[in-house]
Amino acid sequence: MSSILTAVAVICAINTALAILLLIAEALIVDTGECRITINGEKELTVNGGRSLLATLKDEQIFIPSACGGRGSCGLCKVAVREGAGPLLPTETPWLTPEERKAGIRLSCQVKVRRDLSIKIPDELFSVRQYSTKVEDITDLTHDIKQVTLKLLDPPEINFKAGQFIQIEVPPYALTDEPVYRAYSISSDPAEKDRIELEIRYVPNGICTTYVHKRLKAGDTVTLNGPYGEFGLSDSDSEIICIAGGSGMAPIKSVLLEMARAANPRRCRYFFGARSGRDLFLADLMRSLEKKLPNFSFIPALSSPQPEDRWDGETGMVTEVVGRHVKDASRAEAYLCGSPLMIDACVKLLREKGMPEDKIFYDKFA
Repeated sequence: MSSILTAVAVICAINTALAILLLIAEALIVDTGECRITINGEKELTVNGGRSLLATLKDEQIFIPSACGGRGSCGLCKVAVREGAGPLLPTETPWLTPEERKAGIRLSCQVKVRRDLSIKIPDELFSVRQYSTKVEDITDLTHDIKQVTLKLLDPPEINFKAGQFIQIEVPPYALTDEPVYRAYSISSDPAEKDRIELEIRYVPNGICTTYVHKRLKAGDTVTLNGPYGEFGLSDSDSEIICIAGGSGMAPIKSVLLEMARAANPRRCRYFFGARSGRDLFLADLMRSLEKKLPNFSFIPALSSPQPEDRWDGETGMVTEVVGRHVKDASRAEAYLCGSPLMIDACVKLLREKGMPEDKIFYDKFA
């Protein structure tokens, strides 16, 4: 078995290396010149060829979401390419379903602008803008999560929906020789249009998280673009079950703040999973929201409480806690934010509790 796994890994590595070599060779050999990009059959751009479609559109102030900054490791930057994309690359295939491949869906970070292109993108992306902001405050929420408050400078306001995300630009520094973008959910109330809050968890050697945790300070300027995403509260009267862990708190917090401002009467239970007391945060805010929203309850759970935590609340994995509290989920809907493993486990549990699959909404934080 180990020899088979090794062979598969070697083949994948060879395919990736060949794809990279092909891109390098194409960049060196092909004379690109000017190319035309036709968007949605209406808008036409004349651009210099040679770069990725993602980067080329960004230069034209058309922003395609890309959580990995264009490295082909997130699968978010999908666009429909009608003509001119060239063959599908091995770096794209893991992110595309058979239906998407048949429909001409491609990763815009992997498609090179070498010839005239015809593409289709969602109309809402034309409203995405780039913003200049100033760091107003940086607060430690836990030992590895910082809350960053950004004041909008130009334009001075941003319109977003609770649950959406933005991309911040990290300038060149020790871990990157070029600007890169990373995606983060907005954690603040959409009514506060002149500033936004982000909750950013530190990932060792992560380009953006290292920059934020080790270098960014109050008064610095930050470039961002957005908003993006369709995650957010539905317009119904169903019971709401929220489940999050770590920085997955961010979009749920935004949704809850909006609910409190609107005095939303829907029943809502929010299960938040943390390892120990030092990983639990914003509990006081959640308790204050319980007073503003009589049908809202916050249920934190610690999987490994420490003696110094003096914890008398729920213990165990968050899925275990949800399983104890939720008996029948057939008439509820769920909003899940956190790691892919946590979300997959929660989806399985909620389906077992009777929740229809189309009532489970999630945002995986890779």
